[in-house]
Amino acid sequence: MKQSFVVIGCGRFGRSVAKTLYSLGQDVLAIDKSLEVVDEIADDVTQSVQADITEEELLRSLGIANYDVAIIGITSNMESSIISTILVKELGVREIICKAKDELQGRILEKVGATRVLYPERDMGEKLANSLASQNIVEFIDLDTSYSIVELFAHRKWVGHTIAELALRSKFGINVIAIKGSGGVNISPSATDRIRQGDILVVLGENHKLSKIDQRIKNFYE
Repeated sequence: MKQSFVVIGCGRFGRSVAKTLYSLGQDVLAIDKSLEVVDEIADDVTQSVQADITEEELLRSLGIANYDVAIIGITSNMESSIISTILVKELGVREIICKAKDELQGRILEKVGATRVLYPERDMGEKLANSLASQNIVEFIDLDTSYSIVELFAHRKWVGHTIAELALRSKFGINVIAIKGSGGVNISPSATDRIRQGDILVVLGENHKLSKIDQRIKNFYE
C-alpha cells in the first residue's frame, strides 16, 4: 500500500532511506537545510525542499501533518533533532522514526515523541561482530528491536534429522522459516522435512536469543 513519508535531514542515512522508499513507489518529501543536498536528491524523491527544519510554520506550510511517517535522520545536532521530533509530533504525524547516535540521545527522542529509535552505527557494528565471530552465521537481518532473521549453516549433528526431531524451538528459541539447499529453497518447511549436508537454515527468533546462537548451539552439542 502506498504511503507518504517525510525525511528530515538528508545525510547519508536520510538520503538512502528517501531514495529507497521512492524507488519502491512511495511518496517521499525530503527536507534538508543544505540547498546542495536538496538539489542532489531532487530527482530521486517526490519533492525536495531546502528549509530550516526547526521552524514550525514552515513545516506546517509543507503539509507535514498529512504525512503517514516522519523519518528524522539528524544526529550531529541534538537540538535540531529534538526540536524536529517535537514539531512533527505536534503537527500530528503518528509514526516518528528517529536516528540516534547513542542511547542518551535515543532516550531523549523517545521522551519527546519518537515512536521508534534507530541506532545504525551501533547496530551495524553488532551485526558485523556477530558474523565475524561466528563460523556458522551467513546473514543477520534485523526486523525490529525485538526480532531478527538469521541464516546459518546446519550443524553437523542436525544432518539427517527432521525439524521435529531437532526441536530447535524448544532448545534454542528459533523457528525455521525456510531451508536453502542444493535443490533450491524450501519455504515454510514441514516438521517432517530432513536437514541435509550443506543446508542453510533461515530462522526467526528474538534478538536476545539470536545474539549468541552460534555459541549456544556449539555448547549444546559438546
